[in-house]
Amino acid sequence: MSLRLLRISAVLAALCGAATAQGVPNQRAASVPYTWKSVQMVGGGFVDGIVFHPAAKGVRYARTDIGGAYRWNDLTHRWEPLLDWVPYENLNWMGVESIAVDASDPNRVYLACGTYTNPTTPDGAILRSGDRGKTFQHTNVPFKFGGNENGRGHGERLAVDPNDGTILYLGTRHDGLWKSVDRAVTWNKVASFPDVAEAPPAAGSQQGQGSGIVFVVFDPRSGAKGKASSTIYAGVSLTGRDNLFRSKDAGKSWQPVPGAPVQYRPARAALASDGILYISYVTGPNPYRPTDGGIWKLDTASGSWTDITPDRPDAANNRAFGYGGVSVDAHHPRTLIASTYYRPGSEEIFRSLDGGKTWKGVFASGGTYDFSLAPYVAKTPIHWLFDVEIDPANSDHAIFTTGYGGYETFNLTAMDSGKPTKWSVMSTGIEETVALELFSPSKGAHLLTAIGDYGGFVHRDLDKPAPEGSSAPPRFGNTTGVAGAENSPDTIVRVGRAAGNSGGGSIGYSMDGGSTWQPTPAAPPNASMGSIAVSTDGEIWVWTPERGAVYFTRDIGGRWTKSEGIPENTRVIADPVNPRKFYGLALFDGQLFVSTDGAANFTAQPLTLPDGLPTRGGDRGDNRGGQDRIYATPGKEGDLWLAAFNGLYHSTDGGVTFSRLGHVGQIHAFGFGKAAPGATYSALYLVGVVDGQRGIFRSTNAAKSWVRINDDHHQWGLLLQITGDPKQFGRVYVGSHGRGTFYGDPAPAASR
Repeated sequence: MSLRLLRISAVLAALCGAATAQGVPNQRAASVPYTWKSVQMVGGGFVDGIVFHPAAKGVRYARTDIGGAYRWNDLTHRWEPLLDWVPYENLNWMGVESIAVDASDPNRVYLACGTYTNPTTPDGAILRSGDRGKTFQHTNVPFKFGGNENGRGHGERLAVDPNDGTILYLGTRHDGLWKSVDRAVTWNKVASFPDVAEAPPAAGSQQGQGSGIVFVVFDPRSGAKGKASSTIYAGVSLTGRDNLFRSKDAGKSWQPVPGAPVQYRPARAALASDGILYISYVTGPNPYRPTDGGIWKLDTASGSWTDITPDRPDAANNRAFGYGGVSVDAHHPRTLIASTYYRPGSEEIFRSLDGGKTWKGVFASGGTYDFSLAPYVAKTPIHWLFDVEIDPANSDHAIFTTGYGGYETFNLTAMDSGKPTKWSVMSTGIEETVALELFSPSKGAHLLTAIGDYGGFVHRDLDKPAPEGSSAPPRFGNTTGVAGAENSPDTIVRVGRAAGNSGGGSIGYSMDGGSTWQPTPAAPPNASMGSIAVSTDGEIWVWTPERGAVYFTRDIGGRWTKSEGIPENTRVIADPVNPRKFYGLALFDGQLFVSTDGAANFTAQPLTLPDGLPTRGGDRGDNRGGQDRIYATPGKEGDLWLAAFNGLYHSTDGGVTFSRLGHVGQIHAFGFGKAAPGATYSALYLVGVVDGQRGIFRSTNAAKSWVRINDDHHQWGLLLQITGDPKQFGRVYVGSHGRGTFYGDPAPAASR
């Protein structure tokens, strides 16, 4: 997705190198038990692969590009996350490149984990489990994975020999083919596999994106139980040269498969029980828009190839598209389905009962969608159908993935009698959004979320998706800022990037606590995204568009005026008591900007910190969310907190002087919540390092002491947003990078 591809690579590169806690550890903070739940949005990100166990009914897994992996719970009918325990130090593991299961042991599952292949991102790891992902062991490998890179919807690159579960093969993007003979504990490169390195792409080209070996398929008929399969196929994302290879001697040697189409790249493959290998093809690695694609089949016995493309792309006539997934019915080897992507008009899933001689379109035949489990998806076109699978235990059950979860049907064979199929959201339990800002108002809804790629939500019920879906109108592709008036909580403003033909611009407001929204009459020139501040009485709004100057309005967006005395691209916050006072921070330049005339003019005052200003670069990273920001304490004028990446500072005189608080060595997110019973000062929450320990922390005494409120089972890799609830002491909201948003409450024993 656009936001992820553009920004989070830099975040990972910087943060993965900053794993060591700063500061001198003292006695570790005490722990308070909390219960944690997902704020329900359902889906919200790219589920790029589904893996069914071929023999164990109900056992299936899903992988995502930045949000970890999931296992289906057949009793609760929900997906359960497998990687919530991943610590910050290993946040790179949250991008899952591939999943493999052992056909002979339904309890074994393997994950290839790593998000990017750029030089500054750490190498990947193979996670292995013997209890269906309840616990994992891992092996670090000397190469990188690209769980959020081009071609991430291809696969599966990791495969277990169905005849001998000790043997696994792994195709990589840039480092060839690898093999393990001890259930993924150790790995060795397959020296006999051809060099399939691809030249770097030309500037602006969609070709040559380095997807590498995109699938490995064993032929189980070529071995026997306990005897390794001798025939193995590997597909490589290449055009214009050999891109499908086969070994007939259990991986000792490899040769190109003669006659394979090389005008486009292989994407996915499915081997039917009758020996027919079906392959989907596309000209460029997903998610790029392709110019061509198709479905072909190989008769592995005769070596003959047949083009069975159900709907032929035609770029010359504006019908350029490709094919994503292909799957075969385990019980009927001539029954198969295939999915398109970027098909003009609408995407389609084609189904054939005769090995691809003839096809029917699932949705052209009356297939319908049920969006009720995730209402927001009804407003977003179906897209990125890169994987489609038929349940090996149930010919009526099929799943396809999309850019915000996926859909499934339980009456696929209704097509055989001319009846329509019904497809429902399949993503319950999967939460894969990126929280760019969280806002909990003092009245009304529990929470408003600003979400990357899908706008945002008003959460009146944290355990159910918002019935109105993503806040609209206007609809945003990204919502980067949301703020409300401290003393007029019905007034809420949000900014982002307008989505497609949604109408309106890149700012919207609500005067009824988020129940209804409308665009402003006007906006600053070329303004989008950035941050928003609202005066405590709701009368003044201050918008800093991305890479733009600071503007304010006093008439609900009818007219915008440029603020004076404050640099471009400076985030502004409102004083929670004085409606005319606003603050801005230029941390690395050592300046705090203060306005006392409603944001018309700002005055710079020196920012003096007791241990000096932090420096740019090093392990500081980029776009890290809450740290390096100024915050204003609810209900107190001029009471400011500076949450720097390397420490916490407090001012009670409007920023003239700051003191450094002990204990805190590193901050990734910071926020306020309702004061503890008997206290008058807001509770403080932070994500970071306190007394040498990393976690989520709460303070009820203005940072004199802290308690850790998460545990090692709830870490979620990278957390960048946090805010407490001003209406309920102890409740806190945490926004992750890719695992959605969570809310935590003190466990019953802790609240007594």
